Amino acid sequence: MGRSQYGMSPKKILEVRIPLKELAPAVILVFNSIVWFTLIVALFNDSIQKLALPLGETLILHGMYYAGIAISAILGAMLFPRARENYLQLWMLFGAVMTALLTTIQSNPFTANIFVCLLLGTSIGTGLPSTLSYFADTTAVENRGTYGGLTWSTVGFGTLALALAINVLDPFLTFMALAIWRATGIVLFAALSRLRGKLPLPSHVPSYRSILTRYDVALYLLPWIMFSLVNFAESPILGKVFGDLQLLVGFIEFAISGIFAVVGGILGDLVGRKRIVITGFVILGIEYAFLSLFSGTQVSLYVYILCDGVTWGMFASVFFMTLWGDLSETGQKEKYYVLGGLPYLLSSFLIVIVKPFVTEIETATAFSLASFFLFLAVLPLLYAPETLPEKRIKERELRKYVEKAKKTKEKYA
Repeated sequence: MGRSQYGMSPKKILEVRIPLKELAPAVILVFNSIVWFTLIVALFNDSIQKLALPLGETLILHGMYYAGIAISAILGAMLFPRARENYLQLWMLFGAVMTALLTTIQSNPFTANIFVCLLLGTSIGTGLPSTLSYFADTTAVENRGTYGGLTWSTVGFGTLALALAINVLDPFLTFMALAIWRATGIVLFAALSRLRGKLPLPSHVPSYRSILTRYDVALYLLPWIMFSLVNFAESPILGKVFGDLQLLVGFIEFAISGIFAVVGGILGDLVGRKRIVITGFVILGIEYAFLSLFSGTQVSLYVYILCDGVTWGMFASVFFMTLWGDLSETGQKEKYYVLGGLPYLLSSFLIVIVKPFVTEIETATAFSLASFFLFLAVLPLLYAPETLPEKRIKERELRKYVEKAKKTKEKYA
């Protein structure tokens, strides 16, 4: 890969270096939290499924879980910035306690499980926006994508490794192992954040209304909502197509996404976030079009695994780690991450809704519609502004010019 149009070569992408002491607390916080979240949600869904409840009761339990996420995320974004490091430690402790409490789901009465589901959602939603905001506040905008990609890569491989490690345990020990994992994160984050010191509070605190009325936010948020809806609505249908291979597919995708999170992050800092996002949507559109045409064939499986792994890696580095922090600029970031995170978190409810009717859905038609909406989602992105600041681009171009001038002078000296 040569130099980008922004005048920065890949080897200089980390030119604005962040000391390990500055970045380490944020990386540990994101790594521990996202790995825990990914695995605890999978175990929670499995536990609810094993209860074999009627559809109505299953929807109630999941509904309480998602209500807990949504309400707590909105409130947490307003509360946590006041004393972020302290609240984040309390949030992680709450997560460890709730993980241990999930061991009681199989023996609880239905009414008790309603309360447990609500608390689990709260233990997830309360601190996730501040976790990602803390990371964004620790990184500079010109290399946030790279560091975000590297961090998400550790998350992908860490989730895969921990999942394999706890897979041999019985359900009780599995939950307890994840509780210990969460508690370990508290200790590490507390120690590292104390060494780093508290981050300064931003002077500007936006309202949700002011963020939602921003033209640039809307142009990125709308495609992201469309992607989230398509992704989770299609998940049960993909399960029907791939059958017993779906678990293996998921593991392989984790590995591929871990690699391409780094690639997407670096490219996001080189050519801008917008191009990476558009590329991801185009790849997804092609992926579902291919599934529609060749559903059930072995080649469709290979194409899906590769395209989905690549896209998830790029989207993780941009949508989860970078974009909303860019849009917030120097203001408080929590509310941006709430609005960017809730479409993804809440859309997973579609899996529960669609799954009972999956046998009645025509596979080719579902994939064709997914492809159509993903290509349609590109349209707002064409008008979206680049979030990598123009000032940074100019600075890189100036550095490139100075470097060329120095080389020319040395050549003829």
